[in-house]
Amino acid sequence: MNYKKLLPALVLACCAPAALAAPVTAERMAAADSEPGNWMGTGRNYGEDRYSALQQITDDNVGDLGLAWNFKYPLDRVVQATPVVVDGVMYTTGAYSMVFALDAKTGELLWKYDPEVWRGYQARGCCDAANRGVAVWGDKVYVGVYDGRLEALDAKTGELAWSVNTKIDPDRNYTISGAPRVANGTVIIGNGGAEFGVRGYVTGYDAETGKQAWRFFTVPGDPALGDETDTITMIRKTWFGDQYWKQGGGGTSWDSMAYDADLDLFYIGVGNGSFWNYKLRSEARGDNLFLSSIVAIRPKTGEYVWHYQTTPGEAWDYTATQHIIVTTLEIDGEERRVVMQAPKNGFFYVLDAATGEFISAEKYGHVTWAKGIDPETGRPIVDYEAADYWTNNEPKTIFPGSQGAHNWPPMSYNPNTGLVYIPQQVTMEYFSPLTEDEAKAPRPGVPNLGMHIPHVPETLKDIDALAQIYRGNLVAWDPVKQEARWTVPYEHVHNGGTLSTAGNLVFQGTADGRVVAYTADTGKKLWEQPVSTGVVAGPITYEVDGEQYVAFNAGWGGAFPITFGALAYRTGVVPDSRLYVFKLGGDAEMPPVKRRKLELPSPPPVTADAATLAEGKELFANHCGVCHGLSALSADIIPDLRYITPETHEQFLPIVYGLRSDKGMPPFGSILSVEQVEKIHQYIIQRSHDWRDELLKRNAENGHVAEQN
Repeated sequence: MNYKKLLPALVLACCAPAALAAPVTAERMAAADSEPGNWMGTGRNYGEDRYSALQQITDDNVGDLGLAWNFKYPLDRVVQATPVVVDGVMYTTGAYSMVFALDAKTGELLWKYDPEVWRGYQARGCCDAANRGVAVWGDKVYVGVYDGRLEALDAKTGELAWSVNTKIDPDRNYTISGAPRVANGTVIIGNGGAEFGVRGYVTGYDAETGKQAWRFFTVPGDPALGDETDTITMIRKTWFGDQYWKQGGGGTSWDSMAYDADLDLFYIGVGNGSFWNYKLRSEARGDNLFLSSIVAIRPKTGEYVWHYQTTPGEAWDYTATQHIIVTTLEIDGEERRVVMQAPKNGFFYVLDAATGEFISAEKYGHVTWAKGIDPETGRPIVDYEAADYWTNNEPKTIFPGSQGAHNWPPMSYNPNTGLVYIPQQVTMEYFSPLTEDEAKAPRPGVPNLGMHIPHVPETLKDIDALAQIYRGNLVAWDPVKQEARWTVPYEHVHNGGTLSTAGNLVFQGTADGRVVAYTADTGKKLWEQPVSTGVVAGPITYEVDGEQYVAFNAGWGGAFPITFGALAYRTGVVPDSRLYVFKLGGDAEMPPVKRRKLELPSPPPVTADAATLAEGKELFANHCGVCHGLSALSADIIPDLRYITPETHEQFLPIVYGLRSDKGMPPFGSILSVEQVEKIHQYIIQRSHDWRDELLKRNAENGHVAEQN
């Protein structure tokens, strides 16, 4: 792995617009609302409201949008980045943390930077080789690299200025997928990896030199090593036993952050526990701070100021890493500076931005784990009968599931309508705990949940029933009244982030391959453009030379599409990662829209007995399902193993042991024995036969629906 790369793969800096020389500063970011033509941060401004005052494109003329230009990414993989636009230059990222600088008016590539992430490192992460974008500050562009680096690039050329390794333990499964933030010269980044057994933290670095300024741990570590701060001493009292620090504890801050320059408070969203299993992690005791919390710190020092915990004793993967918005609301006749969040757990929260005081919370999604939020304490009223799987090791079906009622795709807030636009979804999960004897210590590349890996039902009938449960919605939420104003239903979950504008518009991409515009006040659909792949990233709008543009990053991928392949497959979309940019009267040619074709696989015979196949199924779920789909049902973002070729069948063992690690297939030689690999192979062959039989049945019932591969 080349950590000292000095030049990007492609530099065309001579073509960069002259206006690039204007640096992004604290003053510019604080006054971002006065520059609506730019989109200088991942959430546009410090408060990350993702609202634009531009109104050349309105609810009256949005139907005239046409393609201005598109950019084809070199890899047809996950694209989750929100682009940043500064003075006519757009900076965005693709899979494996590649960075691209483009002319925002024409789409011309100015430079590309490839950090050369070893593709096999993907095994260390839960949720695909994703990256959610960059930060721009001064004359530099900052990117968090999937393998744990934070790097600064020259904004004009893409040359590497500095690189630091953010990982505190190279043997633990640390990754980075989130966009860095910069507050007054400090670059702040968190890490991912809680599902794989790590200790969470965020770190501040000097923007000019890369020197570490501070590190804020979100959960306590090994008590024998001492507590780093008084804050760690405080939160350790909410943890019990010794497994939490041995397992890492979790609490990674892998996505949402926001800043209030007036209060000089930096807000971080903290993730789930490691283990998920509350009993194994902390003897089913204590709040386990700062899991599932919003925490306010000082960006210059990392000093703790306040916290609010959305899910005390977190036991269901209910992260609070979802989008945080800082704004001002009129509540009971009083202007209040607030923090708003719709985390996974299904409740929408409004908190006082200065103190963390609980103001209000109501259900914005389908929730069975809690009956409500106590208005006096701000704590959830947990329905233990419905949600407690740990006391008696009794599996429970709970809403929402680990995908949440809202995941990372960002929401937006429109001050004109007073509404927050949430990519809401209905999900459920069968939480089945492991016993203490069954639980395992953290290992590189192995999920560390303290739970049985969930299985998607294996018959089409069950999948059809499951698909009726897993549905998405665009919800326009009134944060003051704590109620939905309007809702647009979708057939699928994991739809894209939202953008709202002064033109009375809300833009959103969808899982089934569309980019759409709605009226912000009523939710009426006004414009729609099909694309070939699923859209999960948050769109933006900006202005160059007096013309307003709307940009959508499109690239199906992430936790849901690769892990819940049986459901993601139903969207019909194909891998085709692109950036689409639209303007009024745009007349560029749209790339052809493609959809998946059903084909009959041609697998070899199954030679294993039922007991061996059952073992193979369990091994596959624990080691392969995160990427290739639970029960080997894939959305084909990562290869669909039901369709592997005769050559791949012959090379199956060498491939599992590392033959294709440079292409993204992690090596499992140190984890799986030859006998275990063959059991997995036989299970995959059986799944291929099952799929072939199902397609032949469909052909017989409905005519020709699948072709011979």
